[in-house]
Amino acid sequence: MAQWCQLQQLDSKYLEQVDQLYDDSFPMDIRQYLSKWIESIDWENVAVQDSLSTVRFHDLLAQLDDQHSRFALENNFLLQHNIRKIKRNLQDRFQEDPIHMAMIIARNLKEEQRILAVARSIQADLENTQTSMVLEKQKLDNKVKVMKNEVQVVDHNIKLLEELQDEHDFRVNSLKNREHENNGLTPKQLEHEKMIILEMCLKLKINREEVVSQLADVLNMSESIQSDLISEELPEWKKRQQSSCIGGPPNACLDQLQNWFTVVAENLQQVRQQLKKLQELEQKYTYENDPIGLKKSFLEGRALTLFRNLLEHSLVVERQPCMPTHPQRPLVLKTQVQFTVKLRFLVKLQEFNYQLKVKASFDKDVTEKKGFRKFNLLGTNTKVMNMEESNGSLAAEFRHLQLKEQKVAGNRTNEGPLIVTEELHTLCFESELNQSGLDIKLETISLPVVVISNVSQLPSGWASILWYNMLTTEPKNLKFFLSPPAATWGQLSEVLSWQFSSVTKRGLNEEQLGMLADKLLGHKAQRNSEGLIPWTKFCKSLTEKSFPFWLWIEAILDLIKRHLLSLWNDGCILGFVSKEREKAMLTGRCPGTFLLRFSESSREGAITFTWVEHDLYDKPVFHAVEPYTKKELTAVSLPDIIRTYKVMAAENIPENPLRFLYPDIPKDKAFGKYYARPTEVSEPMDVESPASRGYMKTELISVSEVHPSRLQDNMMPMSPDVFGELTRSVGPVLDQCWNQSPKDLDAVACDFADLMPEDFQMTADLDSH
Repeated sequence: MAQWCQLQQLDSKYLEQVDQLYDDSFPMDIRQYLSKWIESIDWENVAVQDSLSTVRFHDLLAQLDDQHSRFALENNFLLQHNIRKIKRNLQDRFQEDPIHMAMIIARNLKEEQRILAVARSIQADLENTQTSMVLEKQKLDNKVKVMKNEVQVVDHNIKLLEELQDEHDFRVNSLKNREHENNGLTPKQLEHEKMIILEMCLKLKINREEVVSQLADVLNMSESIQSDLISEELPEWKKRQQSSCIGGPPNACLDQLQNWFTVVAENLQQVRQQLKKLQELEQKYTYENDPIGLKKSFLEGRALTLFRNLLEHSLVVERQPCMPTHPQRPLVLKTQVQFTVKLRFLVKLQEFNYQLKVKASFDKDVTEKKGFRKFNLLGTNTKVMNMEESNGSLAAEFRHLQLKEQKVAGNRTNEGPLIVTEELHTLCFESELNQSGLDIKLETISLPVVVISNVSQLPSGWASILWYNMLTTEPKNLKFFLSPPAATWGQLSEVLSWQFSSVTKRGLNEEQLGMLADKLLGHKAQRNSEGLIPWTKFCKSLTEKSFPFWLWIEAILDLIKRHLLSLWNDGCILGFVSKEREKAMLTGRCPGTFLLRFSESSREGAITFTWVEHDLYDKPVFHAVEPYTKKELTAVSLPDIIRTYKVMAAENIPENPLRFLYPDIPKDKAFGKYYARPTEVSEPMDVESPASRGYMKTELISVSEVHPSRLQDNMMPMSPDVFGELTRSVGPVLDQCWNQSPKDLDAVACDFADLMPEDFQMTADLDSH
């Protein structure tokens, strides 16, 4: 498959890297239209030979002429126009320097190969991991099936043993009766009958030994499978649940785990029943060194121990504590606000339905509570587990639990070694099972939770949940934040991307994560060596003027969810781009090309756009508008701000400098579907409109004012002082305009120009009024 075709099948994060390779100097259109021809040439060789590069340059122009002819046959006027424009640009750029073009193509092809290699490597690793996981699951599934089949074989053999035992007993009794009859058996017949009974005795012994041996093998298989389930599969599921709680991939493997637990439990129950049948056979017929009598007690004890151990590990928290008001922030609970939590019993046996009563308690196992807040658990804290209609699982859901802090007289309960959002607590769930001689205590605990008293503490509490579940799987380490470990960038970058992908359709790509890494670690050398990030740097203000990194990310997430979700999902927002990087990206782009990035200086979360212009010497000049926060975006959407944005410069009519969304998408094409639609004309019976009352229709737009002496990288919106001066100066003149006839407007225009501030000039066509 051609290299260009392979690239187009990659994920969007790799396509973004490919997109950055092509600009106006060598447009992607050429790569698309001439992909086969371009890949057939050795451009590295061309790039070192003047004569050959000239030949290839003219070959490329000829290829473009052929492509133009094909578009002409298709009557595609737009593509014909684009091809002609591309050809003219190539001639202007490379006619005198064709080697430069060959070097660009050679570099791009090599970079494409690198992107493909990285993508393939990552995909291969992922597929190998998935394949390995699937194979492991299949292996375990096969072991469960083999065990289940063996149990059925044992069951069949016990039935054959029962039949053989009954036939043996019948022959023995018949022989005794016939020996006392007058017309009994001849000595020869008697001897023959005794030989048959003796052979049956031998066969009974052999069969008993085989059945006992098979039961021992079944228990060995059960123990092996049970070990896999309890020591590997269940911890892996809990680890996946931790990841899903903090935004990772959904954890949907509990049904399979339940199926395995249930099959093992059913087989152990069946083995226990089979041992009871063997005991009955032993009572009917016994002999010296009978394997049933020698091993039955041991096998019964082992089966019971395995069954008990399986049940003790079968109670799990299927859905961790979560407030319904904040479903994407589990494990952070607010006092006096209801939360839910759901349990499941993985051994789904009908005899357990409505037999398990679960009781919830808070901080049950916390022995050292000095300095930590204490809470009362309110609401219905006991539930009976029953089979759910939806999936048949044995479950119990607590839906109306609340926490209330215990107030200690004369002592501030929040004074302790940790701040409120770093205190960890747990919910404990207990139950008892009393059935068929079993008396088992069941217990499980939730992942650690953070308890807040004000919703403003939610972001910091969520940061603690992220850090804990990213770095540890120990559910009882409630003093974790007394000495929190540092995280590697590899760990944190994945979790940061999850925060975006869990609430939007897009996570963070390598470019965006690279900017965040530089922000946290300071320079790329540390990032490349997996530099460590301490907890304080992630969630604490290091200076009085700074604000925590995480709270900045959280504010941006909230900004996206409230005002920018569709733009983010569609890839219109680059978001995390440093000022140095944005200049490099915009350099060489058409004037008016702009990109959207998040402000690094706004604690509340803000977005800005930067565009490029060219000065008289054709050097790029960059302008950035003052960032927009939730306040501005609540009044006007970002697409409408971009649509109506104006720059008012000296002696210039206000104009919109924004033309192309990076890299080269026309502004209206990128944002047109998001523009506010004009309101429909009111019907006669509707409430009187502003226009009908003599008011002019208004539209809220964003305007930046700039003086030539202040043209620089940061372009700020018009200040209130300038706007106030303008209003005071021109207000009376504008009032005159409404009462003037067209022939008198020229004199008014002169007065208007005289009143303008020195640093702010506007030309206006008053005749248009």
